[in-house]
Amino acid sequence: MTLHVQPHGNGRPLVVLPSFSLDHAAMATTVEPVFADLHGWRRLYVDLPGTGASPPGEPRSDAVLDAVVGTIRAELGDERFAVIGWSYGGYLAAGVTRRLPEQVSGLMMVCTGFKIHPDDRDLTGVLASTPQPGWLARVPPVLHGHFTHAVGSQTAEVGERISAVLNLNGPTDEAYLTSLRANGFALSDEGTPTPCDAPVCFLTGQRDRVIGFASLSGALGSFERATYTSISSAGHYLPLEQPALFAAVTRSWLAQCQALLYADSN
Repeated sequence: MTLHVQPHGNGRPLVVLPSFSLDHAAMATTVEPVFADLHGWRRLYVDLPGTGASPPGEPRSDAVLDAVVGTIRAELGDERFAVIGWSYGGYLAAGVTRRLPEQVSGLMMVCTGFKIHPDDRDLTGVLASTPQPGWLARVPPVLHGHFTHAVGSQTAEVGERISAVLNLNGPTDEAYLTSLRANGFALSDEGTPTPCDAPVCFLTGQRDRVIGFASLSGALGSFERATYTSISSAGHYLPLEQPALFAAVTRSWLAQCQALLYADSN
């Protein structure tokens, strides 16, 4: 099964894996500002099964990862690439790194963990939010409960920004996504080591009440080139809650990846 890929730019390949149920349009709106004045990267935005222009498949994360790896191989062959994933996409990015360790030239995981089942998430130390009065006034009522739980920086500006991005999202197969979440969310190899001697970046929000932030800090010792950044004012929508900080951390990681790729080519 080959998934839909939306490319942006030219240069070294960067595979972008989305948060659960988001598609390439929402992810590109979130990530492309990083590249406003940064060149040399070809961004490949992947629609996961059941989202955007990709059909649903077998509702298991192992099947989703098979499709992602197959799509990367179809697009890039043996070419080296960096991979960034947000939430479920970050969890899959770790799986891609386990499958293709010789090709991955950088791994960035945003608001996620190496285990994803709700019972396995570490919410130790997660901070409460202080909502700005009326911060949900311009957010559709159907999103109020989700935003109250998932958004860390609860201001009107942030609420409107996230709502606008979600409004760009394409069609999703809700029956497929519901079955995936209920029956096959965890990868069968999630407990095995994730070998990566390339730059690794963990980015978390201390108000992330969906995933937490503690588990990635505990994984630092498993990697020789890892950095960990935790933003106290951000929650699960960190890339949209704190876009300037997200861009700065991402650019720093990409610079490390680019240096490694340049060294490899000489």
